[in-house]
Amino acid sequence: MIKQLIPEGFCLKCQGCCRFREQSSVWAPCLLDEEIQSLLDRKDIPPSTLSMERRLGLILDPEQEGFICPFFNTKDNNCKTYSFRPFECQLYPFLISFREEKVLLTVDLSCPYAKKNVNTKAFKEYTSYLTDFLNSPKQRKVFKENPQIIQAYAEVFDLMELQALDEAE
Repeated sequence: MIKQLIPEGFCLKCQGCCRFREQSSVWAPCLLDEEIQSLLDRKDIPPSTLSMERRLGLILDPEQEGFICPFFNTKDNNCKTYSFRPFECQLYPFLISFREEKVLLTVDLSCPYAKKNVNTKAFKEYTSYLTDFLNSPKQRKVFKENPQIIQAYAEVFDLMELQALDEAE
């Protein structure tokens, strides 16, 4: 598990995460290969929750327009699989982006907490922690084996350049 920056109570009050405008949104969480197998091994998770693009397959939001993560409970704003949620969900609002031949650690400033705290000391320290974690040989190997996790996100704030994947051991 990745150490978290945003207090859980803040996230539970927010109406942003896990909701999407389109069913084929680039923002739908990508899955690592081992996460896909782990989800398929669970008896309570239907294979239809996984897309061919190695993403969580979004479902219609029963309460409003748009789509939601299949593990999201709109009644209490909780994740049904929080204890084993995918890597990209653990990382959010931070994202691994690809732009101009570079792999970048970015942040989605549509997250109210990130937007409010992006210039604080705690945020900068957490960014440093994440950069070190993501640049570790183990994580670079994971990214090299799972290139789908690195996306060309638009409208994100660039924080740090990460080491190249070809440097993975």
